[in-house]
Amino acid sequence: MNMGLSLRSLVLVGAVLAGFLFVALSAQAQDSKSGTATAQPAAMMPENQVEADEGDHHEGYYYPKPGSFEHYPARVYTLPDSDRVRRQAFVIGLTKQLVGGHYAPSYAIFAKGNGSGKLIIVALADGQLNTIYRARALLATFTSVARSTPFFQQNTQPDESTFLDLLKLLGFKQVTVSDGRAFAHQIIID
Repeated sequence: MNMGLSLRSLVLVGAVLAGFLFVALSAQAQDSKSGTATAQPAAMMPENQVEADEGDHHEGYYYPKPGSFEHYPARVYTLPDSDRVRRQAFVIGLTKQLVGGHYAPSYAIFAKGNGSGKLIIVALADGQLNTIYRARALLATFTSVARSTPFFQQNTQPDESTFLDLLKLLGFKQVTVSDGRAFAHQIIID
């Protein structure tokens, strides 16, 4: 393993964790100033643990219960070599671009679930990704960027395919977009 690469990776992970900690502490401080208690996620409460293990245990931990759902019939098939490692590499690449920008990222992206088959996108500030239209606008923006990549152009019909098709190529089965407070929209990729 390249020592320089692993050290940079550790620094990047540390920076991301520090950013999440800062956002969490800021939100907690804001809630305590307004007199509102910070609620413990339902999945963390002991009486809900069995229920969470049987269903979507990311709900109530990373995002609230989705208020809307949709199925997306993908125009492509999952590539044979798309596995957990490829999905994690994809998310790591997106995250590196997010934290490497000139501004703090406005949302976090991560993969969870069996084989990292669930993509989760959560806003890191109030007033963002809090409607289905904003969630779809973000996915449309991702579509524009994806269409310019050689991988997307080689594996799809770029003018007809979307970011959700790219996710299907990689083997993702579900996408959840949330404002991290009250709104969550879930897309099942068929």
